[in-house]
Amino acid sequence: MNQNKQKKTSYKHRLHEIIYEADTPSGKLFDVVLLIAILASILFVMLESVESINQKYGKFLDIAEWVITILFSIEYILRIICIKKPLKYVFSFYGIIDLLSTIPKYISLVLVGSHNLAALRALRLLRVFRILKLARYIGESNRLLVALRASRAKIAVFLFFVLILCIILGTIMYMVEGSENGFTSIPRSVYWAIVTLTTVGYGDIAPGTPLGQLIASAIMILGYAIIAIPTGIVGSEMVKNIIHTNTQACPNCLKENHQDGAEFCYHCGNKLNE
Repeated sequence: MNQNKQKKTSYKHRLHEIIYEADTPSGKLFDVVLLIAILASILFVMLESVESINQKYGKFLDIAEWVITILFSIEYILRIICIKKPLKYVFSFYGIIDLLSTIPKYISLVLVGSHNLAALRALRLLRVFRILKLARYIGESNRLLVALRASRAKIAVFLFFVLILCIILGTIMYMVEGSENGFTSIPRSVYWAIVTLTTVGYGDIAPGTPLGQLIASAIMILGYAIIAIPTGIVGSEMVKNIIHTNTQACPNCLKENHQDGAEFCYHCGNKLNE
């Protein structure tokens, strides 16, 4: 009985290593095949939306989508089987994405056209970071998330400042231009200031007076200067957080981003796979 239990544990351990980790050749191969299947699935959904292609190859595309959906379903079940706490995966970000990318084809049996939601599988391409982390700078994607979290207060202050600036500029333009040039109210003028400052420039409202055009020119130049500020904030935070991590996922709590050489999970203390 102990031997059966050991075999079962060993089987789950091996399955977990292949599915949840990408540091091993088998784990990397699994992720590469998974990404190819996701890309193929998205391509099939896109081609099916083209009427001329659908009329000619509709049956083939439908069968191909069903094959990939079944494979994704099996993968989803295996992900649940090989971990100690299945609910951790089911209600995790990737778990929800995996489920949403699998069920549209099944729902299409009841609701016609809902299989197009299979395009949600594009979100599964986020798993490409697991493969990219095998490169020299293995924690790049994690550093970006850490930097964004660390700089959120500074970015919030910056956005608040930009909002105040747009209100002031919009009010000035409303006073300078007036309704005869399309600036019929302060909210509409603020809308123009936001569009101009972000260098989008829809052109639905344009200043007609020389002073208004001068102010608009200054706002456009200011817009280019403002773009660089958030980049500098996030960039400085990324430099502070250079931590090399690997793709090991804890078999117990599914936490990732363990540092190279770590033997135990930083979250629950469970021993990691070798």
